[in-house]
Amino acid sequence: MLRSKNDFPLGMAVGFFVVTFLLTYAHGVSNYYGLPDGPYCRGRYPALRCCDGRQDECSAPILDSVCYCDDFCNRTRSDDCCPDYWSHCKGINIDEGPGEIRQCHFKNAYYNDGQTTMDNCNECKCTNVNERAEMLCETNRCLIEPDVIESVNLPSSRLGWRAGNYSDFYGRTLAEGVLLKLGTLNPSNSVTNMLPVLRFYDPNQLPREFNAEERWKDLISGITDQGWCGASWAISTVDVASDRYAIMSMGREAVQLSAQHLLSCNNRGQQGCKGGYLDKAWLFTRKWGLVDEDCYPWLGGTNGKCRLPKKSTLAAARCRIPTVPARKSFYKVSPAYRLGNETDIMYEILTSGPVQATMKVYEDFFVYKTGVYKHSRLAESQRTGYHSVRIVGWGEELSEYGPPVKYWVVANSWGHEWGENGFFRILRGVNECEIETFVLAAWAKTVMKL
Repeated sequence: MLRSKNDFPLGMAVGFFVVTFLLTYAHGVSNYYGLPDGPYCRGRYPALRCCDGRQDECSAPILDSVCYCDDFCNRTRSDDCCPDYWSHCKGINIDEGPGEIRQCHFKNAYYNDGQTTMDNCNECKCTNVNERAEMLCETNRCLIEPDVIESVNLPSSRLGWRAGNYSDFYGRTLAEGVLLKLGTLNPSNSVTNMLPVLRFYDPNQLPREFNAEERWKDLISGITDQGWCGASWAISTVDVASDRYAIMSMGREAVQLSAQHLLSCNNRGQQGCKGGYLDKAWLFTRKWGLVDEDCYPWLGGTNGKCRLPKKSTLAAARCRIPTVPARKSFYKVSPAYRLGNETDIMYEILTSGPVQATMKVYEDFFVYKTGVYKHSRLAESQRTGYHSVRIVGWGEELSEYGPPVKYWVVANSWGHEWGENGFFRILRGVNECEIETFVLAAWAKTVMKL
């Protein structure tokens, strides 16, 4: 006697199938498990190339109805999918009937139960769900999101800047970026307590374009890279102080001060690589002073234990002999002061050098490549944070859609590979991202006897 592959007599097997079908059909349920594997999808679509998404027309006739071959089956485990959907469309073997799928198919690869893989910043794991192996992924918002880049670069966006991918950022969460690539804490609680300094000048006499790097060649700090350490509060402070030492001493005390000294030793009320307050950073620099970068080099984005006593000298700290023999103490500054508006900021940079600014960072800023930045509406609903940077100049750019676009030229601290060789331009005069709200500067205490 002929037998089915389950060792039931063939007649019994056929009878069992008919009864099962009649019961199912009578109750109005589209459940096609247990039917022969066709061909259904196999007769209409190439192997592993059935329809993406949910497409009702992606179907095949079965009995007196239709079954489906679209990717909606993969997401919903719907019972109205064709019996050969998994084997033909996904290349996955399943047990006869609604049994367990032995592998997960994810992004053109197969994974066994329990195996994991990364999808950008999210870990995905092949897991048994309702007797089927399904790839379950975390739902973190990533630092590099294709939808943000595509949205910014659409011609219809008219944002005036371009976005792109950064390999160093890919695979990181947006939360990591906000915590470790920014690093300025609550400026409204500290910086706003500083009164704006009064300046007397004619705003109409300010040039339309200016760049401190061109005005004071070889005296302006270069682009630094804070790594994965929320230390913008420290780096922007020491870079502005360094610039002003070089400018105010006319190059005689051109020094690159140590961001690591400030990061490691200004620990009272500060959070190191998880952020710091600008008023505390400037107070430490005024009261105790800093050494140069060679004496206390950057540790690659770690807090590090402070290795210098506050009351010390350059000789005691074993720093190199300064270019000015009269320099014995650490490099200090006068009390920091705040700048009140656009033209005050311009005049300050023109006469005394770069200034420190704090901006609110939106998700799309991380993927900035070139152009005059303004944040997009797409980024407003995501997590934000504050970041301190150095404004070194300003300018104007012709626009296709109206009058010239005014911008600031700003040095970031994410290395030369980011943005325009480490710099970015941002709208000027409209307080874009609050960049004109928290702007600080200080005078360098140079040694007068040169």
